[in-house]
Amino acid sequence: MTSTRLDLARYLELLTADGERLATAAEGHLAAPVPSCPGWDVADAVRHTGAVYHHKINSIVLDRFPTEDESAQGPADGEDLLSWFRASLAGLLHELTTRDPNAAAPTWYPPEQTVAWFYRRMAQETAVHRVDVELASGVVTPVADDLALDGVDEVLDLFLRYGLGTDPDEDIADFAGRSVQIRTGHQAWHVLGSTGDPTDQIRLDRGVHAADASVSGEPSELLLWLWNRRPDSAVRIDGDPQALAAFRGLLARATV
Repeated sequence: MTSTRLDLARYLELLTADGERLATAAEGHLAAPVPSCPGWDVADAVRHTGAVYHHKINSIVLDRFPTEDESAQGPADGEDLLSWFRASLAGLLHELTTRDPNAAAPTWYPPEQTVAWFYRRMAQETAVHRVDVELASGVVTPVADDLALDGVDEVLDLFLRYGLGTDPDEDIADFAGRSVQIRTGHQAWHVLGSTGDPTDQIRLDRGVHAADASVSGEPSELLLWLWNRRPDSAVRIDGDPQALAAFRGLLARATV
């Protein structure tokens, strides 16, 4: 399987485009409920995404994770939400484009502790929340194929394998010994629930192997299904229902 990673310039291009599409889709719909995020309206999705941008800006500037009061959670009193969001995006883009991508920066993923990590994560974050806003306010447009392929890899590797599978406090007994094959185009991932080591509970292999169940689809649909933004009908699902249910349960916990 070839690497799904994109050039940094491509991440910036997509981050910029999806950020503006999110803001445009939100215009006139701030009070609309977001069906993919129960309890949220569009204003909540916009505010959350802008707050994430500020957290990353301050992580880079401070060279540590900021405290809650060091990072803006929303616009100041009287400030227009969408103007604040657009300024937050511009601030993030400024930090990314004026620093060496290889410069050290704190992230929640220990193997990658550089500014470059934020290019990928913020492009993926923005694409998913752009879809959230579109689901609430109008026609949903797909995630770009190259970003979606990379997003599938990210959610399975960083959020599921690392974020959930290396945490000894997470109980994955329902998935232990079971496996799911994920496929889109020529790319494939095999997810296995292992037993024994509580810090290696989910194993990921980028290839095709025998599995209890499989999920396949177009890149954007598959990515959004993994993030619980699309129904089962958006992808092709085959195999053991219990393995699939356990897998979906893990995803729900990994992508909170």
